[in-house]
Amino acid sequence: QVQLVESGGGLVQPGGSLRLSCAASGIIFSRHAMGWYRQAPGKQRELVATITSGVSTNYGDSVKGRFTISRDNTKNTVYLQMNSLKPEDTAVYYCNARYYAFEYWGQGTQVTVSS
Repeated sequence: QVQLVESGGGLVQPGGSLRLSCAASGIIFSRHAMGWYRQAPGKQRELVATITSGVSTNYGDSVKGRFTISRDNTKNTVYLQMNSLKPEDTAVYYCNARYYAFEYWGQGTQVTVSS
C-alpha cells in the first residue's frame, strides 16, 4: 500500500519560512520523481516544484528563488523549504510521486500565510 504523508504545514506570517516534509512508503522511493503541488480555494492545482530520481529540479514561476525542493533517499522523504512566504502562497500543499504511468498523491497539508 502506497502512502505519502505530508507534515510541516501551519500558520506563518508574511516573510516567514516553513519546511514541508513528505514521507513515502510502499514504493521504491529512489526510482520515483517527487513533487509538490498546491491548490488554493477556488483555483486549480498548480505545480510548485519537482525533483527527479536524478535530482534535477523544476519550479513554478511564482516560487522560483524562494522555495527549494530536496530529497533524502535514505529516509524516503522529500522536502520543500519555503522562504519569504507571501499571502498568495496560502494553499493546501500536496506531495506527489510519479514513476512512468504510476502516480500517487498525499492527503495534503494546509499552509496559511497571514499576519
